[in-house]
Amino acid sequence: MSGGLRLKLALLDNIIWLMLAAFFVLCALAIPNFSSWNNLVNILYHTTIMSMLVLAQGFVLMSGHLDLSIDAILAFAPGVAILAAVKWFPGVLGNPWTAIALTLAIGALLGLFNGVCIASLGMNAFMQTLSVSIILRGLILFLIPLSIFPLDPVYSFIGKSRIAAFGNLPAAIPVTFLIYFIFHILLKYTVFGRNYLATGGNPRASYVAGINTRRMIILGFVTAGVLSAVAGMLTAGRQDSVSNTMGSGMTLLAFAGALLGGTSMSGGKGSAFGMLGGAILLGMFSNALNLLGVKVTLIHAAQGTLIFLAILVDRFRAALRSSMLRKDQLRRLHHHSVHEETENVISS
Repeated sequence: MSGGLRLKLALLDNIIWLMLAAFFVLCALAIPNFSSWNNLVNILYHTTIMSMLVLAQGFVLMSGHLDLSIDAILAFAPGVAILAAVKWFPGVLGNPWTAIALTLAIGALLGLFNGVCIASLGMNAFMQTLSVSIILRGLILFLIPLSIFPLDPVYSFIGKSRIAAFGNLPAAIPVTFLIYFIFHILLKYTVFGRNYLATGGNPRASYVAGINTRRMIILGFVTAGVLSAVAGMLTAGRQDSVSNTMGSGMTLLAFAGALLGGTSMSGGKGSAFGMLGGAILLGMFSNALNLLGVKVTLIHAAQGTLIFLAILVDRFRAALRSSMLRKDQLRRLHHHSVHEETENVISS
């Protein structure tokens, strides 16, 4: 593969940052105060929850599947953990650190259930995670008819606290960037990351090569469950309460953010930083609509358009990549045949 082709493929895979830069410049010129420091911090702060869901959805997409239950896990994991800590078993689980661990454990167990059903029992990922989402939403409505508040400051720290040493920066922002950096290292520089992407790209070949593809898929759903639980903690901390409506309607937007960030619907492709770009673009888009005073009824239509655009970008990117690789292969074959003909002429 030539250096020029590598550069073109790299630009194609990171097209989200070009889109992000173009959208930022457009909004900065058209919307007053959009580019102010306070508004940029506000965008990043309000993007943190969606960032966790984009990473969760994107991570599952890399394995060649999808997860429609992430927004329900967002509400269910902290909801059950807080109920257990303050109402069901306050003597045993009253410590806020225990509640945090329980929140993450619930998210992991729900992801494990999805993963086992899909990877081991062969259930369809769409129907499996959709059914789990409906079940969890029904349970959380039953268990928490009214909001639970206030929360322990330790539990709500990452959602609402600010770091005075960094200009009163919300703690959720550096936490989000740290999590994305960890996933960048995991996917790009570890054997697990390579095996995981290989599983999504070509499951059969990966299995023949000795990769435990079922385990990879299960771990993908477990990871998505934990990230969704973290998103739930961020949401609960921000509003200092747990409610049954947390996260409603965020799954498809997270899907759009992952696709815009370079994750492929067919699996095997994607990067953590690309998904971060997709999440930030979603945050900028929402912020711009609010600053422009767009009516709530039209915001839903705009979000639907964004989801359609994400699917379109994914198809365009896949088609362009395929075309570029095909042309490069034909060029190399032509060069090889010309070289052979030249050698034959010389030898004769």
